Amino acid sequence: MENTPFTIERTYNAPIQKVWSAISDNNEMQKWYFKLENFKPIVGFEFRFTGGPTEDRQYLHICMVTEVIEGKKLTYSWRYDGYEGISYVTFELFAKGNQTHLKLTHAGLETFPINNKDFAPENFSAGWTHIIGTGLLEFLTNSSK
Repeated sequence: MENTPFTIERTYNAPIQKVWSAISDNNEMQKWYFKLENFKPIVGFEFRFTGGPTEDRQYLHICMVTEVIEGKKLTYSWRYDGYEGISYVTFELFAKGNQTHLKLTHAGLETFPINNKDFAPENFSAGWTHIIGTGLLEFLTNSSK
């Protein structure tokens, strides 16, 4: 099985602090990301949310913040209740003048059960491409007006 992490990169017309707030402040995250009951960018903070491809196929995600470099990097574990495997999601931010370059890496996807098509790498690719390429972009664009 391939061990290459999924990576997506985008540049936004928003200052780095605005993008950092979007990925680390639960009030902001609620507007474009998953509906988290609570989130704090503090190492050791555990958060959970439910999501899936259809209403009848939902999974409890259990995540824990593992690394925080204020304004630059946020990493958390990502696993599914009742299933083998653990992966790690990392957001890295780079200032480019008034713009911010974001690099998202989701590593460890190969640890999830291969017999569950919902955990197939192409589903993570499609999901993150929509979340980062559409959801976050629209949030940053609309909140700056």
